[in-house]
Amino acid sequence: MSTYVLLPGAASDHRHWRLVVPGLRAHGHDVITPDLPCEDDSAGFEEYADVVVAAVRGYGDLVVVAQSMAGFTAPIVATRVPVARIVLVNAMVPVAGESGGQWWETSGLRPVRRAKELRAGRDPDREFDPVEIFLHDVPEELREEPLGQSDTPFAKPWPLQRWPDVPTTAVASTGDRLFPVEFQRELLRERLGITPVEIAGGHLPALANPDGLVRTLL
Repeated sequence: MSTYVLLPGAASDHRHWRLVVPGLRAHGHDVITPDLPCEDDSAGFEEYADVVVAAVRGYGDLVVVAQSMAGFTAPIVATRVPVARIVLVNAMVPVAGESGGQWWETSGLRPVRRAKELRAGRDPDREFDPVEIFLHDVPEELREEPLGQSDTPFAKPWPLQRWPDVPTTAVASTGDRLFPVEFQRELLRERLGITPVEIAGGHLPALANPDGLVRTLL
């Protein structure tokens, strides 16, 4: 059996995975949901990886699942401990020297997202609404106030020279309004040479489509 290490995205913690954990454990897998130091201004992606490495000590056959911004952290973890597989879920995929802040421009996201918003009849220049972008398909009872998110990870360059030599797969949500699925397909093709498995849902499938995400992870 595997040990699934579930990493949340920005301004989130272990609660993000509460509907996914039972499904994985029901199949006999171990599950670890470390809380990353998202509110700590002294912590960048290397410090996030420190927390994960400490949490997985003593476990084997690690499958590191990275939601959104955790795409910067998962590969760092894979250079420090043996990892069987990385699974990206609507994730940011960095290249050498790219910071989390730079990624929004260098990844090519903005023009694709703008075109998608226009096609959907939404004003791309409107004020950012987290409910509309992140939570539009998440049941209200599962919506919680986000944690604080330090800007430090967005300022520091990604420290690796290349993606680690670890089998990597990806899950992309067809209804993601933050990272449109057509953007994810191209990003994953260009940067990792892989094609994502597509599932229903928005940016947060662990909350909006947990059964579909569990089936895909398994």
